[in-house]
Amino acid sequence: MEITGAEITVRCLADEGVEYVFGYPGGAVLHLYDELFKQDRVKHILVRHEQAAVHAADGYARVSHRPGVCLVTSGPGVTNAVTGIATAYMDSIPMVVLTGQVPTHAIGQDAFQEVDTVGITRPCVKHNFLVKDVKDLAATIKKAFYIASTGRPGPVLVDIPKDVTTSRCEYVYPESVHLRSYNPVVKGHSGQIKKALSLLMEAKRPMIYAGGGIILGEAAAELTQFVRSLGFPCTNTLMGLGGFPATDPQSLGMLGMHGTYEANMAMQHCDVLLAVGARFDDRVIGNPKHFFQEDRKIIHVDVDPSSISKRVKVDVPIVGDVKDVLAEMSRQLAAGALKPDVAALKAWWTQIELWKARDCLKFDRTSAIIKPQMVVETLYRLTKDSDTYITSDVGQHQMWAAQFYKFDKPRRWINSGGLGTMGVGLPYAMGAQLAHPDANLVCITGEASIQMCIQELSTCKQYRLPIKIVNLNNRYMGMVRQWQEFFHGNRYAESYMDALPDFVKLAESYGHVGMRIEKPADIEPALKEALALKDQLVFMDFVTDQAENVFPMVPGGKGLSEMILV
Repeated sequence: MEITGAEITVRCLADEGVEYVFGYPGGAVLHLYDELFKQDRVKHILVRHEQAAVHAADGYARVSHRPGVCLVTSGPGVTNAVTGIATAYMDSIPMVVLTGQVPTHAIGQDAFQEVDTVGITRPCVKHNFLVKDVKDLAATIKKAFYIASTGRPGPVLVDIPKDVTTSRCEYVYPESVHLRSYNPVVKGHSGQIKKALSLLMEAKRPMIYAGGGIILGEAAAELTQFVRSLGFPCTNTLMGLGGFPATDPQSLGMLGMHGTYEANMAMQHCDVLLAVGARFDDRVIGNPKHFFQEDRKIIHVDVDPSSISKRVKVDVPIVGDVKDVLAEMSRQLAAGALKPDVAALKAWWTQIELWKARDCLKFDRTSAIIKPQMVVETLYRLTKDSDTYITSDVGQHQMWAAQFYKFDKPRRWINSGGLGTMGVGLPYAMGAQLAHPDANLVCITGEASIQMCIQELSTCKQYRLPIKIVNLNNRYMGMVRQWQEFFHGNRYAESYMDALPDFVKLAESYGHVGMRIEKPADIEPALKEALALKDQLVFMDFVTDQAENVFPMVPGGKGLSEMILV
């Protein structure tokens, strides 16, 4: 029996096991929405802005182990979605983005609500398709899910003209797909792995540096076993937090621009470095010239061959799935006679302990004004033993969350690392809450970031999402102000928020609970009260110290050991 392209699309999603589609309707996708309305296998979440649809699908993907799916209309629907697509692309998040398009005969005619979706999104997707024939629709959607979730994950876009949604053909959804030009490498080269292990065993000052690939590759258990078996220090990037337990004695915490002193110093002064699922980006190693002032051997494991030796030349490249490579490393280690240099390792840990003694994350605990670090620290203490997921926006609050919330499990920390997109925190929490309805979802944000997608408080009310919002309100675009203080002569050009809303009343106007917290003594009682309200969204507006800065800090263009500590 022949069915319409709109029916085919919805049936593809159902057969793919899609639970939620995040979207916003418009003229080019009305036939798709009509079919969504007629069935109950795939649930639709109506957001209030297309950017939030993509962010919510992104957040869902980050915590659920499956691709997120979103649906937007043509023209402004697509352009509103681009920020979310680029955000997911930079962080390698698997996602299928369905976009409406004007009818095929009108493409290129400057039709109403037409944009060149394929052209606009090409630089920020893993792949994109324009479907011109309904007979290609099901196979294209199958390809999209396959490409999005294999190899190095990423968003894949399928642009569907309106007449394709009304055309008819038989429905056949492929069980599998093979693309001649796309064959991701999974198994690491055993010879390279053997060479890497030999280097590691010879090391006097070894270091393991793990990135977001550990999370995406489901390799946290393999990494933890490998690190513990060797007794080596381990550091995680912002995107890799939770890939190795932060409370483990071998964890040096996060490294990079706002990483710990001990992690950055160990990274800079190690003699053999194992990088797993990381890409040596500018916020992690600072200036590459400074990084290479120290002589070291580098082993780099990544599923994406284009990431290896992209910014930093490596000595032993290993292309493959990080989970598989780490498991093979552990097998070879157990079967071989090679052992680490115990005496050298003991001396290396002695040096690391001296760096730790600098206590680089200390802050004033006697202040009469709320310190943002104390809010995050208290939140961690109250939720560390519960099923809790933390999302953040982008700025100082993001860094404090990364520094002071100790993530021991993967996929519990959801933030925009590569693109640094303000406004993601609340829609991320929406997607994550739908994936884990019984968990605590806490969005740590700032008064500038939260306003970028504040309209999603309406979505939260409609779908009864009991998110807890921790707003660290310092009345500034905090990270902008910090840079202006350090590098622009205290000229706070347009970084002060001079007309903020009353966030308590704003939250209440959407039907939620609002709280304003102004005293340090009230931090814990407020958090306890909010967390006890299991079925309600609570917006906690913490009035924090306006002058507080994030330390340590590696200034732009400087090296890892050139940190500002106070």
